[in-house]
Amino acid sequence: MYLSKENSLENKYKKNYSPNNKAILILEDGEIFQGFGIGAHGVSSGEICFNTSITGYQEILTDPSYAGQIINFTFPHIGNVGANDEDLECEATWVKGAIFNTSISKASNYRSLENLDLWLKRNKVTAIYGIDTRKLTLKIRRFGAKKATIAFAPNKKLNINILLNQTKKWPSLENTDLIKQVTCKKKYLWIGKKLWNEKGYQIQKNIKYHIVAIDYGMKINILRNFSELKCKVTVVPSTTSAREIKSLKPDGVFLSNGPGDPDRTGKYAIKIIQEIISNNIPVFGICLGHQLLALSLGAKTKRMHQGHRGANHPVKNLLNNKVEITSQNHGFEVVKNKLPKNIEVTHLSLFDYSIEGIRSKTNPAFSVQYHPESSPGPHDSNYLFNEFINLIKKNKINA
Repeated sequence: MYLSKENSLENKYKKNYSPNNKAILILEDGEIFQGFGIGAHGVSSGEICFNTSITGYQEILTDPSYAGQIINFTFPHIGNVGANDEDLECEATWVKGAIFNTSISKASNYRSLENLDLWLKRNKVTAIYGIDTRKLTLKIRRFGAKKATIAFAPNKKLNINILLNQTKKWPSLENTDLIKQVTCKKKYLWIGKKLWNEKGYQIQKNIKYHIVAIDYGMKINILRNFSELKCKVTVVPSTTSAREIKSLKPDGVFLSNGPGDPDRTGKYAIKIIQEIISNNIPVFGICLGHQLLALSLGAKTKRMHQGHRGANHPVKNLLNNKVEITSQNHGFEVVKNKLPKNIEVTHLSLFDYSIEGIRSKTNPAFSVQYHPESSPGPHDSNYLFNEFINLIKKNKINA
């Protein structure tokens, strides 16, 4: 166990430094980063990952797919546009903590309602700044995801051995089902707001299609995309039976994003999805929904070394040879070797050539690993929602 040498740290942040905001980040291998605490006071453990996005930090912090994780932001200026009540992907925050390179500056944006520090406190998120986020990112890239603990406990003496032991005992995301934490508790109907424009969020009044969305930790902007395309959406908990879903008479079924190991979630989700597919109902999956569709079609998934998290990931569409810049957030992937013959690969990552999209050769079902609904962007892949609607139309004609 050793203490990272950052001799200029106190001088660099002298204006913000006081005994009341000292904090540390400790990794499971014993390495300690000294910094300054912001957000909620407390001790929070999770699995550390890094995100390369330069915008959308509020959307990232409220993405349920980050449940159980501490986010290390590689972009140094986080918090400079403040926080508001519109840029949320979930009403609750499931992230276990956040790491910033520099302190949060005064908010400068016409949509800002409060400083990010106050928003973090209100949402009970413990965070730390003033550490070398580049060094931390390089370590994750080299050694993979690490369990970590942020300790921000003003005026309390921290016991490093206790913190290290707590960090080591924290469960890995591998072989962990986090869906039951983040899924809705009961079904509800979304006939709601469309995508944001200069007039804000407007209500969709012209409804043509009915989608049933299985909630594994769904982002709100997915629902807005469906509203934009004249859909009402019945959102159901992750364990809802295929029989109940079919009784809702959906035009299509959506499999949402979410956290945790798809193999664990698949223990109850696969049977449900397979029954939906067997009824020839159009299916569209995103992120975890993509992995669960692949498992339901007979493929396998595995843990990635460092995962994909950011808004600048190039993906090649093999169907039209176009490259899309995508937003991603996942630590598991579909295994490329020995794919079942009924699966066609439609998209590949140009970073590591991992599978980014598939479709069934025998049923109206497809999915992508990345986030076509990404807010605030990029929007290169937004067309996939239209493709789902076209699949629904085609299925109705053939029915």
